Amino acid sequence: MATPDLSQQVHELADHLPPGATWDDVIEQARFRKAVQEGIAAADRGEFASDEDVRRVFRKWGVDAGA
Repeated sequence: MATPDLSQQVHELADHLPPGATWDDVIEQARFRKAVQEGIAAADRGEFASDEDVRRVFRKWGVDAGA
């Protein structure tokens, strides 16, 4: 499936905003979508953290990541 062009993505974003949405909501949604797209592209390139990398960071933050 082809990725919609930016104009289509902006229209889709606008169509899904709740009534009363603010410009801050628009910016937040746009930033979130951009981050997701960048994450997917990085994963497609094989650039993602291993399970052990994630556990190491969680331990550093004091979070029990399980085994």
